Amino acid sequence: MRWDGQAITADDGALPGLGRMAGLVRTVRTPEFAGVTFHEVLAKSALSRVPGESRMPFTWTINPYRGCSHACSYCFARPSHRYLDMSPGEDFDSQIVVKMNVAEVLRAELAKPSWTGDAVALGTNTDPYQRAEGRYRLMPGIIDALEASRTPFSILTKGTLLRRDLPRLTQAAEHVDVGIGVSLAFVDEDLQQAVEPGTPTPRARLDLIRAARAAGLPCGVMIAPVLPWLTDSTDHLTRLLDAVHDAGATGATVLPLFLKPGTREWFMAWLRRDHPERVAGYERVYAGGSYASRAYRDWLWDRVRPLLVERGFASAGHRAQARTSGHARSPSRPAGPGEATRHDEGAYPAGSLVQRRGTGPMTRRPGGPASTDEALF
Repeated sequence: MRWDGQAITADDGALPGLGRMAGLVRTVRTPEFAGVTFHEVLAKSALSRVPGESRMPFTWTINPYRGCSHACSYCFARPSHRYLDMSPGEDFDSQIVVKMNVAEVLRAELAKPSWTGDAVALGTNTDPYQRAEGRYRLMPGIIDALEASRTPFSILTKGTLLRRDLPRLTQAAEHVDVGIGVSLAFVDEDLQQAVEPGTPTPRARLDLIRAARAAGLPCGVMIAPVLPWLTDSTDHLTRLLDAVHDAGATGATVLPLFLKPGTREWFMAWLRRDHPERVAGYERVYAGGSYASRAYRDWLWDRVRPLLVERGFASAGHRAQARTSGHARSPSRPAGPGEATRHDEGAYPAGSLVQRRGTGPMTRRPGGPASTDEALF
């Protein structure tokens, strides 16, 4: 059954919020993507300005898709689906909005005299290289538009589809700063598939890092989220950091799990099903809200810091904290090696740990638990 034969009217099967959405062209279902519905829209804008109070090291973002078939149970972007009268749970995973004209609109916006060439980040809300990109191919046009306007940009992804665009990204890097970041939080494939069932395997993402480095591009790794009691052991962190180091990563960013409302309920439902013995611990660590407790963040930092130092991702006795933009990087420059970022203050919880390979100030946080004793949290 051909994809192009799947056009139906906006009122035939469209969800309530989409039925009212200006620009909806058609709703598409196909056996190629069983269980997923695509809502093709014509966007009025491609660039989204980062709020002025944000501390993110970029000014603008582009999100060619809304919703994400990666289906990560912890994804902080889940609550955004509520704006479409959709649920942050199953709808976020299966009802994907596709901005069909995003490249054309972007070129027009970048051609305006008012455009100053500020840094643009992709992968800040949902992954631009999720499976749908293999069909819709929105990213090549976006990359070309950014290169042509000499706009610096960064991409953060779990999607190995980025390999398709490495030649294009390498060409763009000859004219403008390009930052590549790969998100990888697991070495245990069984756990990875349970928590983020729609994503490529850890092995595939390590191969993506190698491919990006072989193409001459810097590639940082976002080790996020670290899940209390599930991925925060010294053994797991050591194996993961060894793997990304051996793959040639130019930096590593370590972030503890962030549970904002809308995401929290979905993730905790997964935890109750798969790891009910850990629910009480998570309720303690996240009793204060969306961020892990200060005690947990301090304990995690004390565990991670020497591992980063040993692998050349940081200098002993120094630290760089991701929530501030004190990376000696101007706001107009995109994320560089080891600085791949997501736009949303929640993506950089207080106590998040960003290190660049062999660079960047790094100071030890005083105090903090020195044991994995559950009673500490």
